Amino acid sequence: MPKVALTTLGCKVNQFETEVMEGLFKKRNYETVSFADQADFYIINTCSVTHLGEKKSRQLIRRAQRLNPKAIIAVTGCYSQIAPEQIQAIDGVNVVIGTKERSKIVDLVERAAAEHNLITDVTDIMQATEFEDIPLFDMPGRTRAFLKIQEGCSNFCSYCIIPYARGPLRSRKLSSIKAEAEKLVEAGFKEIVLTGIHLGAYGRDFLGNINLVDAARLVLTIPNLKRLRLGSLESIELSKDLFDLICADDRFSPHLHLPLQAGQDDILKAMNRHYTTEEFGRLITYVEESVPGIAISTDIIVGFPGETDEMFEQGLAFAKSMNFAKMHVFPYSKRAGTPAATMKNQVPEIVKKQRVHIMQKMADAKAAAFHEGFIGSDVSVLFEANHDGVFDGLTGNYIRVYVNDRIDCGEIYQVHIEKIYRDGLWGKIC
Repeated sequence: MPKVALTTLGCKVNQFETEVMEGLFKKRNYETVSFADQADFYIINTCSVTHLGEKKSRQLIRRAQRLNPKAIIAVTGCYSQIAPEQIQAIDGVNVVIGTKERSKIVDLVERAAAEHNLITDVTDIMQATEFEDIPLFDMPGRTRAFLKIQEGCSNFCSYCIIPYARGPLRSRKLSSIKAEAEKLVEAGFKEIVLTGIHLGAYGRDFLGNINLVDAARLVLTIPNLKRLRLGSLESIELSKDLFDLICADDRFSPHLHLPLQAGQDDILKAMNRHYTTEEFGRLITYVEESVPGIAISTDIIVGFPGETDEMFEQGLAFAKSMNFAKMHVFPYSKRAGTPAATMKNQVPEIVKKQRVHIMQKMADAKAAAFHEGFIGSDVSVLFEANHDGVFDGLTGNYIRVYVNDRIDCGEIYQVHIEKIYRDGLWGKIC
């Protein structure tokens, strides 16, 4: 059997797409091995959100070359889509695919092996009109299942390359969502996470009034599903119907990831984010009042072009005033082809690094305060992994919990929380 190794950089959507491609290889009787092992074919699913993602992509290509100089190396994903010429120029690359046509992956690598030629299949993603629906062939080796239901983005934030890498909005049909979700539950998954590039825009490309709530409600009709979680959402796309559904069904995880990106109005406007800090703050208050106990996580970009010391302090103060359970802090990364890349007053790297440190210190303090509120309480945890006798998993509101009791991964247990531990909490099975 030929051996194939796959690896993923970037978001949960990329992770899902790698699992889909892995299934295509298994269907054709390939043996999948670790990316650290010698294989006949290496598949690298790349990210292009930051320069670091592109750097890691190039490092993985070189690693695959060292592991087996005779292997066929295929590179796919966002980096391939926006910069295929750069990928083609890297020594050892045999196949370049963008963010479409993943269904051809096995045929393309086999063709490259037979012809000994560089093969590129990167189409104009902006002309894409249909969701590329490739069912999972094999179940992923995790306890939570990611289910991609939407592709493409129409926001065009001034710093972001993703709309150019993923193309216009395309939604998965409701019938396909239900069939795939049923398959995942039958395979034993307790939690399904609905993911997409612009998840809150699900259904906009369909005729009729179909939206994310319809997709979520449909998945919740599956009797043995224990948890449903949503991926990242834009705050301005939340609806009362969604909050009503979260409150009505206790299987709906009380956790939302709502990217703020900046806590200062001038920067938000320059980013082409369509809300103000006042509007975002009102929304957070409404969310907390509508869904008691909900956890809200967010993303923050610091060092955006034109961000002065005063603007940063204003953004820091606003973020501190919000009840965020977790904050992901990033330095602004210039992406060629985006409006922000040519803006004046680019912030020096050393200043961005200092601001990340300050914002992250505040974020860590807020996370610790959020976690402290659960000490002494009992929580429901879906356990995912065993690390030398220490098991960890997630609560519905996305807190990582650790225990050293003897349990089964993939199952949900009640845990009594005793203390803060690492990036989460420590407890004992009730």
